[in-house]
Amino acid sequence: MMFKLLKQLALGGTGLLVVVAVHAGINQMTGNFHEVIDGQLYRSAQPDGDDLREYVEEHGIRTVLNLRDEDRGPWYQEESQTAEALGVRLVNYPFSSGKGLSVEEAEELALLMETLPKPLLIHCEHGANRTGLAAAIYVDAVAKGSDLAAFWQLSPYYGHVPIKGIGRYAIFESYLDFQRLSDL
Repeated sequence: MMFKLLKQLALGGTGLLVVVAVHAGINQMTGNFHEVIDGQLYRSAQPDGDDLREYVEEHGIRTVLNLRDEDRGPWYQEESQTAEALGVRLVNYPFSSGKGLSVEEAEELALLMETLPKPLLIHCEHGANRTGLAAAIYVDAVAKGSDLAAFWQLSPYYGHVPIKGIGRYAIFESYLDFQRLSDL
């Protein structure tokens, strides 16, 4: 009886992992675009020109915040030219997905996001790690949302896997440090 229960739990857990992985994969293939706060904040993976045009037309995006620290190659030229053609402000706040942010940098990012014209689109390469951290900081410090809503931005739902030793845990630690010190 116990073996049967353990087997069912293992199968259920495996099934849940498969569903999460499929969802994350679909997100990556479709740009990982999500509304965080209607009319204020949206998040995505690296948009191409057509994606950016669609986001501006459908959601009125006025500012794009690029979080990528990679060399600015053709992806950046396309984004920059499209933003300029659409009259959208492009702001760069580059940081590493492998290192995260210090509390001071997270506070600086919160202030920047608070002051930028809305609606705001934030993105990194995949829309999971750096974008998740920025979205969590926004929900917490700018929108004054719940802890659950902020932590959700750093979840497997968007492709972030906050498990020590797997993925980009430094990003998750950055948010924990920011939240702990901002609650004092």
